Amino acid sequence: MKELPVRKVMRLKEYDYSSAGYYFITICIKNRHELLGEIVGDAALGVPPGKLTKVGTIVRQRIERINTSSHCQVDNFVIMPNHVHLLLAIKSGTPRAASPTKAAIPQIVNALKSLTSKEFGESIWQRSYHDHIIRDEFEYRRIWQYIDNNPATWTNDCYYVVKHHEH
Repeated sequence: MKELPVRKVMRLKEYDYSSAGYYFITICIKNRHELLGEIVGDAALGVPPGKLTKVGTIVRQRIERINTSSHCQVDNFVIMPNHVHLLLAIKSGTPRAASPTKAAIPQIVNALKSLTSKEFGESIWQRSYHDHIIRDEFEYRRIWQYIDNNPATWTNDCYYVVKHHEH
């Protein structure tokens, strides 16, 4: 199967991704394959929004372990069928990274991707990831709500792939 094109992600050149603050991160499964789970209910009606696969459970466990780090915590997250949204907080006191790839955010994302792929037995993630530096409380609250509501709006999501059923 041909790999879907990956949008070129531009990091802010002079920004230190180890800086204290809040970050919205989206990590996608290669070719948007729904390896992590499925949306099984209607969150608005109080039905559980999703059911994780074995791979999705591994991803959840790895995300929960991020909070054991002294410099970073996951404030909110959602595991969708083919992507993950994370709301990360980098605490103050994190030293400036020696290079962009050694900064806290790329290190966290790369560790999550490599550890889950290793447990799964093959690489499952797209090459890059999307990041957004959260600039104020309004934006933080809007992103928190977006993460919470993501399962309920799955069929309208930009990562949703329409399944064609064969007869």
